[in-house]
Amino acid sequence: MTNPDPDPATDPVTGAPMRRVAASVLIGTTIEWYDFILYGSAAALVLGPLYFPGNDPVASTLFAFSTFAVGFLARPLGGIVLGHFGDRVGRKQMLVLSLSMMGVATFLMGLLPTYETIGVAAPILLVLLRLVQGFGVGGEWGGAVLTAVEHASPARRGFFGSLPQVGVPAGLFLATSAFFLVSQLPEAAFLSWGWRVPFLISIVLVGVGLYVRFTIGDTPVFEEVKRSKRAARVPLLDAVRNYPRQVLLATGSMISTGAYFYGVNTYALAYVKSTKVQTGNAMLVAVLVSAVVAVVAMPWFGALAQRRGRRTMIITGLAAMTIWIFPTFAAIDSGNPVLLVLAYVVGALFFSVSYGPQATFITELFDATVRFSASTVSFQLGVLLGGAVTPIVATALVARWGTSIAVAAYIAILSIVSLVCVAAVSQRDVASGSADMDGVREAAA
Repeated sequence: MTNPDPDPATDPVTGAPMRRVAASVLIGTTIEWYDFILYGSAAALVLGPLYFPGNDPVASTLFAFSTFAVGFLARPLGGIVLGHFGDRVGRKQMLVLSLSMMGVATFLMGLLPTYETIGVAAPILLVLLRLVQGFGVGGEWGGAVLTAVEHASPARRGFFGSLPQVGVPAGLFLATSAFFLVSQLPEAAFLSWGWRVPFLISIVLVGVGLYVRFTIGDTPVFEEVKRSKRAARVPLLDAVRNYPRQVLLATGSMISTGAYFYGVNTYALAYVKSTKVQTGNAMLVAVLVSAVVAVVAMPWFGALAQRRGRRTMIITGLAAMTIWIFPTFAAIDSGNPVLLVLAYVVGALFFSVSYGPQATFITELFDATVRFSASTVSFQLGVLLGGAVTPIVATALVARWGTSIAVAAYIAILSIVSLVCVAAVSQRDVASGSADMDGVREAAA
């Protein structure tokens, strides 16, 4: 695909190299999501018997997915705390802090003894580390998105706003690739030390990400907030007071994203493992191929939405995901790996249509003085409501009804909820929120 919105050489206000801004956002978010998604793969494949042993494999899986959900519970808290200081102190500092927290927690997970070694302390420590992961990623998304869109010119905001979104499928690709490689080890080696390797190498990736992030400054929009001394004392309270409707609609718009993504990329791994309808390798290949498709497609759709309208693009993607989730689970149940890969590839395209423009769409709803807090909390609450509980609900639904159609119906209903929320956003909401970003450009012209 040809990018309809090419990368400019420099920020027209600050003169900062935009390729450096793009690299900082893309590399950092990829590493953050690699760490966060890695836990989901481990929860589906290995953490249950190692940290929550028991005679009932369904109960063991539910416990593992419950700790997976704990990370989502910490994300809004991280968004509140890091968003507060991101609006008052700066975007860059919070990006560095969030990446450091995530990297250290993930590395320590790779060193954590199992239940067999230290008993109940093992799952307790695992939950605590997962909380740190969730807290860190809670502030990552908002900081990365604002670094991108507040550096970019209005005409290129869609393209740059999609780059933090690309970090999700890119992180998914890296995490799935890492688990695919170590899963080829003999089972005894995989269970004893092989699964730890992807967690341990995270510390190297984090070092690279921190180096890149230290090379850029804060955004021109936030620098203007500091210069004019407009920083809010309690940004989140101001956001709730001044933008209650936008916070609610932005939160609702994200519910489907979390449900769809973690339904097909996390829960489905455990579903296949328990039902044997597909091989584990077939699932991992499907996830890998779809992740590559999303990495390529997402910036293109993000940029295309600059011309076609972000609201229109997101609605189109959500409507397609509402329908396509049924063929996706049918392909999983078919036992045919070709149909499986095809379903995942088409699903990745539909997901990209919606998710590519979504970051810019949400951030444009809020003024710069509250943008970090408001957009981050909205995003994290939406993904919590959709993504955290989906693997748990899906496991319970299949146990109750014995069919994956129940899971597809659940995800489709959440997609309709998000579609209604996006449709309710008006152009006036967007114009009032993004006025400061356009104003910085006009003042510099």
